[in-house]
Amino acid sequence: MIGLMKEMLRKTSSIDPETPLAEVRFVALDTELTGLDEKNDCIVSVGAVRMTGGVIDIGDSFYQLINPDKELSAGSIVIHEITPSEVAAMPSIAAVLADFLEFAGNDVFVGHFISLDLSFINREMKRILKHKVLNPAIDTYSIYEWLSKRLKGSGCFAARPDGYRLYDIVKCFDVPVNCAHNAIMDAYTTALLFQRFLPLLAEAGVCSIGDLLSMGKPFKGGDRFLINSEFNNF
Repeated sequence: MIGLMKEMLRKTSSIDPETPLAEVRFVALDTELTGLDEKNDCIVSVGAVRMTGGVIDIGDSFYQLINPDKELSAGSIVIHEITPSEVAAMPSIAAVLADFLEFAGNDVFVGHFISLDLSFINREMKRILKHKVLNPAIDTYSIYEWLSKRLKGSGCFAARPDGYRLYDIVKCFDVPVNCAHNAIMDAYTTALLFQRFLPLLAEAGVCSIGDLLSMGKPFKGGDRFLINSEFNNF
């Protein structure tokens, strides 16, 4: 298993920054957690959906429940509705990460406050392999903020949403909302939001993956931002 994970890391290569966004393969990613404490909480599910440019491939997806290293709290069960009995027979995080790395390949990760997801994934990666994931990543929240500054007062940016969570923002873009706090559905919703952003980015001159990686960097401290707001969720 560890050998497979190391092989997946070796296959992860840097992407040509001049690649047009329409040709870039993305993986919209979401995790569900036992809580937001990076030292003590664990991942309980991973969901991901493949995209090429703005085309979402619903049939090319990844979803796996994980048996965590700690007992699920009542609070986490209420939020993501994953129960102890559902994860009791599920694989460990090490096995799931191996499968996920194989699925992701060297695609670009997309997520909402993705720094939180990556912090938990990388904690496990460092524990198992002494190495972080190498895939470049972009944050739909960072993209939203960037577009907001340039398109303030127009279209979906005429008024701020009620919050900063994924499901607060997607309502402004006519993205259907179903099964919030399910990793695969949250990943799909993230893909739909990113899909809505791409034409707006093109109009603003963001046409290559290099451009996008420069302005869509993962929001730093996203976990603390969520913890310290009334909008926190995991």
